[in-house]
Amino acid sequence: MNKNVLVTGGAGFIGSNFIRYLQENAPETKIINLDLLTYAGSLENLKDLPAPKNYTFVKGDICDQPLVERLLRENQIDTIVHFAAESHVDRSLKGPGAFVQTNIVGTYALLEAARQVWLKENPGSSDIYRFHHISTDEVFGTLSPTDPAFEECTPYAPNSPYAASKASSDHLVRSYAHSFGLPITISNCSNNYGPYQFPEKLIPLMILNALTGKPLPIYGDGMQIRDWLYVEDHCEAIWKIVHEGKLGESYNIGGGNQPPNIEIVKTICAILDELAPTADHTPHEQLITYVTDRPGHDRRYAMNIEKISRELDWQPKYDLKTGLHKTVKWYLENIDWLNAIIEEKDYQNWVQINYQRRDN
Repeated sequence: MNKNVLVTGGAGFIGSNFIRYLQENAPETKIINLDLLTYAGSLENLKDLPAPKNYTFVKGDICDQPLVERLLRENQIDTIVHFAAESHVDRSLKGPGAFVQTNIVGTYALLEAARQVWLKENPGSSDIYRFHHISTDEVFGTLSPTDPAFEECTPYAPNSPYAASKASSDHLVRSYAHSFGLPITISNCSNNYGPYQFPEKLIPLMILNALTGKPLPIYGDGMQIRDWLYVEDHCEAIWKIVHEGKLGESYNIGGGNQPPNIEIVKTICAILDELAPTADHTPHEQLITYVTDRPGHDRRYAMNIEKISRELDWQPKYDLKTGLHKTVKWYLENIDWLNAIIEEKDYQNWVQINYQRRDN
């Protein structure tokens, strides 16, 4: 099982880390990477793979159902690991349509392709297949300071177009299991961080801005609380679910920590002060700037990971301090990658229009 894997969105942050994880931990696995190379995906993320002979890149759209069906047939795909998604809340507030198209319509096209090739053309063999769908904790909405952490049975209450589109895709995946018998699993993860993350999300944005002496923009009062998951831990959990997860089930994946955002940023500044003590902008904490809060900004997320720990014996290996140190060190040692991404993508224009300084 799991010898021929179609990874969607494999040129993105988590997808590219997952491909590297497979190449290092299951090098015999044949990987087909289907990615449209939109702004957050880059082939820079996939240079120098450990086992390139077992890896093939295909530029294409997950909404192209005939293309997906052809890839499933020609490569005898037995496993789909579905990362491809529009994933930035701020972008969903400015342009929700792309999120509906990619996250909902794209997931539908993948499901239909899998149903056609796996169930209709090969009836009676569904036990050899697996469709794993990666989702987010944002589908559950927001928590008050006293609410218990999100569980797999927490009712969905998405508050942004991004979260709503992911909630819809989760429901579609689950419905294909119930209605058609498609062999699926779902995982809902917390905020990922680590190498190869496009520098618009909080942690890489803070690192990049600090390195270049630009303001470190903090939404509102900076006391929004998130659970942070080192990307390598996430990749390990996904592969565990693909191999050992119960069909039709969903699993929460988290890092077991819930610091406020301002604490994350101050920790990054302290690590940069340690690793780059001669930089022009030390102490880096002086660059922190508070900006107008995001509309409808969820205040707190927290993940209960008891189910995956109990059923699949998975726990994150990296605590937040260790993971952040590894992440900052990676960016410092991979400036060429960072410069290539900034030059390749429409990055500066997005950052400039997205953050407005708060004058109080």
